[in-house]
Formats: sequence, C-alpha cells, structure tokens
Amino acid sequence: MNTKYLCGAAVAALCLATPALAQDVRADYDEAEDDRSITLQTNIRIEGILVSANRDDSPGYIEDYTGSATIIEREDIANRQTRDIADVLRDVPGVAVSSVAGQTQIRLRGSEANHVLVLVDGIEVSDPFAGEFDIGTLQTEIGSKVEVLRGPQSALYGADAIGGIVAYESARGAQVNGFGVRIEAGTNNTINGSAQFGIGNYDADLAINATVVSTDGEPNARGGTRNLGRDSYTVSGKGSVRLAGALEARVAARFIRTDGDFNNSDFDTTSPTFGLIIDTPETRFENEAIYALAGLNLTTFDEAWTHDISAQLADINRDTFGAFGRSGGSEGDRLKASYVSAAQFGAGNQNHFITLATDWEREQFRNNDPFGTAFAGRREIENVGLVGEYRFAGRDVDFSAAVRHDINDRFADETTFRIGAGYNITDTTRVRTSAGSGIKNPGFFELFGFFDGQFIGNEDLQPEKSTGWEVGIDQSFADGKASVSLTYFDSTLENEIFTTFPAPTFIATPANRQTDSIRRGVEVSARAELGNGFSFDAAYSYLDAKEDGIEEVRRPDHIASASLNWTAPDDGASATLVIRHNAETEDLAFTDPSFIPVRETLEDFTLVNFSGEVRLTEGVSLFGRVENLLDQTYEQVFSFVSPGRTATVGIRAKF
Repeated sequence: MNTKYLCGAAVAALCLATPALAQDVRADYDEAEDDRSITLQTNIRIEGILVSANRDDSPGYIEDYTGSATIIEREDIANRQTRDIADVLRDVPGVAVSSVAGQTQIRLRGSEANHVLVLVDGIEVSDPFAGEFDIGTLQTEIGSKVEVLRGPQSALYGADAIGGIVAYESARGAQVNGFGVRIEAGTNNTINGSAQFGIGNYDADLAINATVVSTDGEPNARGGTRNLGRDSYTVSGKGSVRLAGALEARVAARFIRTDGDFNNSDFDTTSPTFGLIIDTPETRFENEAIYALAGLNLTTFDEAWTHDISAQLADINRDTFGAFGRSGGSEGDRLKASYVSAAQFGAGNQNHFITLATDWEREQFRNNDPFGTAFAGRREIENVGLVGEYRFAGRDVDFSAAVRHDINDRFADETTFRIGAGYNITDTTRVRTSAGSGIKNPGFFELFGFFDGQFIGNEDLQPEKSTGWEVGIDQSFADGKASVSLTYFDSTLENEIFTTFPAPTFIATPANRQTDSIRRGVEVSARAELGNGFSFDAAYSYLDAKEDGIEEVRRPDHIASASLNWTAPDDGASATLVIRHNAETEDLAFTDPSFIPVRETLEDFTLVNFSGEVRLTEGVSLFGRVENLLDQTYEQVFSFVSPGRTATVGIRAKF
C-alpha cells in the first residue's frame, strides 16, 4: 500500500482546513430534543444519522451513504417491544436469523455467521473461539438503536467484517435524563426487567443499565416435554467527560451472563430418533462475557482535525454441563488498540474528509477441556491493520474510497478495499453503487479443533476472501413521507471453509473449497407515513447463495417482513402489527450412521406479532404484546422446534 501518498494527502488536508468548518457543538447540543439527539465525542447525532459507515465516527445522513445500510431507530424498537435484538434484525433486508437454545446466528447476504462484525457501544464482541457473537445474549436496553451495514466492510474494520456490520448502541445519559424502568411478565413464567439511570450535558455524561431475563422456556425437541429455561443478566455503563475544551475522555463497559438449558442429539444409531434433538436432562450451558473500552478524543484546528485513541478488551468464557458435570468449555479474549486521525476541509456543498487509522489486535484462545482429550494450552494471533479513507460530500454527488493493509503473524499480509459513489438524479431520486473486498481469517476452533476424535482442526487453512459489488436506487414520494429502496448485489467467495469427513475415520475436519461460492440477490425496503398516526415499514430479500454449486444452508431464498404502527396524536397510546415470513430453506441433518450430513428442507413459516401501549399518567405506561399470534410450529434449524405463542404484559415508567 502506498502509505506515503495517503500521509501526504492527509497533511495537505490539514493545511487547507479552515475554522469556518467548525460546528458550535455546545449550541447544537443545548438546542437538540432529548429524545432525538445524542452525542459521540464532539458530534451531534439525530434520527437518520449513520455513524458506523466510516472510521472517524463522524455522523452522516444515511441518505448520503454510498452502500446499503439500515437504521433501526429507538422509536421502532420501542414500538415493536423488542427484547432480543435478533428479533428486530429479521426486519432488515438481507438478514437471515437462525436461533436455538444457546446460540443465535445472523447472516448478511448469505455470508456465514462468523463473517458479521458485531459492535456494541463501539466494542467488538465476537468470541475468538468461533469468531462470531451469540446475538441471542444481546438484550434490548431502554432507548437503544441498531445500525446494519450490508456488504464487505473489511477495508475499514478488518477480517471480521467480510459480510457486513451490526452496530448496537445504548442510550447516553443526556438522552435518558433521569430514571427509567420496565418490568413485564408473561407465559412460560417469563420475567423481563430493565432499569436505567442517566444524566449528562455537554461537559459530562453517564448512563447505567441493568437488564434481567428469566424464563422456564418451552420444549425444543420434536414431541419433547423438557422445558428449556434461561436466565440472562446484563449490566452496562458508559460515560464521557470533557477534560478540557478540546479533549474528551470516554469509557464503556458491559457484563453479560447467561445460564440456560439445551438438548443434545440422539447418538444411538439403533434408535428411531437417531440424529434428532431429544430431551436431554441436566444438559445446560453457562456463558459469561466482560467487555470494556476507554478512549481519548482531541479536536484541533477549530474541530477540523480530530485525533482519537482507544483501547478495548473482550473476555468470553463458555462452559457446558451434562449429567456428570462439566462436559466442555472455552476461553477467549481480545485486546485491541486503535488510533484514528481525521481531517475535513472544504466549503459550502463540497466537503472532503480524509482519515488515517491503525489497529493492533491480539486474540487468544484456550480449549478448556475437562477430559484432557484435546490440547489445552493457550494459542494467540496478532494483527496490525493500516487504514486510509477518503470521502467527498457534495450537493448531488457523494464519493468514498477506503483501503486497508493487514499484517498478520500467522497468515499472509492482505489488502482490502471499498469504493462507492452516489448521485442525486433529482431531488427525489438517487442512484448509488459500490464495490469492495473482504477477508476472514480461520477461527481458533477451525485451526486447532475442539475435542480430539470428534472435530479435528486444520492448521493449514487459508483465509476466506470475498469480492463483490452492488447497485441501488432510492426513491422518495409525497414530500419525503414515503420512500422505496431497491438494491442488487453480487459477490464471490474464495477459499470458503467447510466441514469434510475424510475416509477412513470420517472424523469431521475443516478444509478450504477449491471452487468459488456465489451470493447474489435483490433487497427491497419501503417506508411510509400514512396519516392519522399510521406508519408502515416493509422489507423483502431474494437470495441466491450457492457453495460449490449447491444451495447454502440456513439461508432462505425469500425473506419478507411488514410492520404497521399507529400512534395517537397525543402519544397517549400506540399499537404495532408485525408480520415476518421465511420461505423454505435447506439445512444439514446428521441422521446417517456414518455421521456424514444429509440435506433436509425446512418448511416455510410466517410469524405474526402484535403489541400495544397506553399511557396511564405522565411518565407511566401499561403495555402488552403477543408473539407468534397464530401459534405456528416451525423450525429455524433442523429438528429444533421454535417457541409457540407467548403473551406478555408490563409497565414502564420514567422519573
């Protein structure tokens, strides 16, 4: 990579920076409405603002982004009474969700689950063991929002973002401005409670959250009777303080503990239920994770040049238990340090942004095997990433380009890129296109295995590589009260890692495909303000994902969702109807005595949810919801039966 040219461009940008570009941040902060604004470092953010799309964390309007992005606003999450973030992701084009007890996976545009980078308050939260995050452990906090970027983002964020990014953000203290509490109870002896405290202004900000979920659950085996319970606890906090006029410090921390039951497959080859999930008493899991981030942000040249340095950690422990005690476990941790220098210059409707960044990351893993059947020493991998990014924002034209060079102590150095452009044909019609590449390094599990004799690692695995492009059009109607977006995407994955069962032992082991895998499809989203308090959202995805010419599993060809919301003129009551449909999809089943998987087709399903809320007094509301209203029986993963109809009522208050 021609780093010297990037550095030279940055220096030129700094020399051209002018005080006229600076914002009066304090004035903007004081004038913003508490329920619509939130600050990050020294920048103001409001609804429709996208932050994760660039490395300098500066806000930009989603309408100006050159790729495909969706923002699930705080109001949307509140109206749908979302408690698990995975549920609301089902309403995002290009996202497929599959959930079983102890593991919920998300796939973007046909990617694998470990191809999606998940950020929580800016912290990478994936488990180094498998390279992915169990998004089922992310419980919704009061006032949270989500950003989803689809398509390769490795040029900005490195190896874990080959398929895209999901960025979750909790509310800041200034947005909460007091105490908030929510408590609810429902079927299956489910209790869900969340409490929040926040306070803040331009100079200091603090938010603290606590969330508890407890449920007896339901059976998840075909014909099973064992309820799978779960208890989940989350404590989080974040804050910032202005140490001087141009220097701000920030911190964020999160603790998540989840205890739950799960069932195993029937391994008796003589049994009629061989290979199916069956009731397995006393099997359970315990997952515990600690995440933390600390950073400093300095603005210079009247806020035209910013410097940001941060450090973050993730420490994840997972254990499983059976009738005779602990049966398995893993320990994974990540340390990461980043420095970002960003400059902006220009005037009027033509502004330029140049960002240089560097990341250092070390991931460690230890197989905490209680039986001594696998190597239990600690493994580690270090990586250094160098990033250069340029963006141009004009009245009708937007352009962005980014390049990243990764230096890895185990794999060959790699360079990834992303380039995009958008053009406003008219005031209501915009076309956009982008192209990029991505990379995903093998996980520790794939490299070194887990249990000898059951899954053997392959230390010769090579990173997976992807290149792709997309083109889209965004059209608004009725003075911006309605909009439709249409996107076509096409990508090719090389070196896809798959599981093979070589003779004569037929023991599972990973390998790289020698053929390319393709992912192409169409995404459609629509939104409209219908009048009289009604609003409508819809999303549809068509996906053609094939691995070595065979349809990928757990990726439905068709996914659709629609949401109709009504809010009273005085905000004294609201109601929301959500319909979600998944077409039939392929999955793998281990129902052959050789343990070589066979393909099974999972039936399509449609879920209907209804929720409503009424204000009792100022600051106090009563709410309720019914999920899977039609009580449909369905499977997201072969032989794992998903929950039936559930009902919940609760109360929330703000002081």
